[in-house]
Amino acid sequence: MKEVTIYTDGACSGNPGPGGWAAVLIYGEHHKEIYGGEKKTTNNRMELLAVIEALRRLKEPCRVTVFSDSAYLVNCFQQKWYEKWEKKGFKKNADLWKELLALVRQHQVKFVKVKGHSNVKWNNRCDELARAAIPK
Repeated sequence: MKEVTIYTDGACSGNPGPGGWAAVLIYGEHHKEIYGGEKKTTNNRMELLAVIEALRRLKEPCRVTVFSDSAYLVNCFQQKWYEKWEKKGFKKNADLWKELLALVRQHQVKFVKVKGHSNVKWNNRCDELARAAIPK
């Protein structure tokens, strides 16, 4: 399996408000930056959408390490909150959680928490891209 590293971030101007998401996908010496935004959203939705959009770009099952500064996202997978949420029904962001779980199950994905706004090159780049993608 190919090994891919993904950094993601979401940003919002107001919560809810206009928001942006970004991801950097790294495979070997190659990297690809992707980003987008929505006029009315939340920060958590943008965090989820960043990972969804990144995983959508993978053309085959891969071993993936996702780095994110979102405790909501990382803790969900590290502590398996999604298992209870699936059984009881998702209360928030159901559409995105269902899609994300379907994509994660196509790959071997590990989620790693990084400290936001610290000296992590690709996390900082995602933050820049996500902020720039917020619709004006």
